[in-house]
Amino acid sequence: MTKRTDPPQASDEQVRALLERHKCPVPFHEVRTRLLGNIATPNMSASPIRAVEDLWAGELPVFDTIDEANELIGALVAGLWNRLTRHQDRNSPFRLMRVETAPTREGLAALALMRRQELDGFIEGLFGREEAIDLPERASRGLDILAEMRALFAAVQDVATDPSKAATDKAMETTLKHIREMTKNAEHEMHAIILSCKRARKQMLDTLPAQKPTLH
Repeated sequence: MTKRTDPPQASDEQVRALLERHKCPVPFHEVRTRLLGNIATPNMSASPIRAVEDLWAGELPVFDTIDEANELIGALVAGLWNRLTRHQDRNSPFRLMRVETAPTREGLAALALMRRQELDGFIEGLFGREEAIDLPERASRGLDILAEMRALFAAVQDVATDPSKAATDKAMETTLKHIREMTKNAEHEMHAIILSCKRARKQMLDTLPAQKPTLH
């Protein structure tokens, strides 16, 4: 008996390479959080294809062949998107990208920029193409906290790139520790938002009237 086998999913490295090949203007670390936010959103009209199109400002890149299109969409939707859906599980919280960072101006600036872009991506994914969405109370509160953290990451980036601001080695080491702690706090809030939105979507689906068969 022949068993069905699913095609292998593209790894993160393969997805990253495809994004670079097709000149995606959004960096990979932000792509992850954008898709995650779109998975979490309580907006019932959200779709994976629309989220992928929005990575290129609403329109997919030009492909030379249909195989190229299938490769990119398959990697982002069947691969990355599907992997990210697992983080809707209470026991599988999402983790922001981990990179080796030296306690230097350049290292702090690069890490703070990455974290800011990741939070921007998550919020962008939650809202999608909507100006406003209805969020449950816990998700709304978490979004406010993420906005505060985003401002802190932006402030660190500004200070680290300003040569007029004094920065001792000890101060930069302390700042790096603070960024790592804020990273964990941001992950906690993102996980809370994802779980809160998941519950809200389930409640919305449960209240939809069951479709009754048409009598002839």
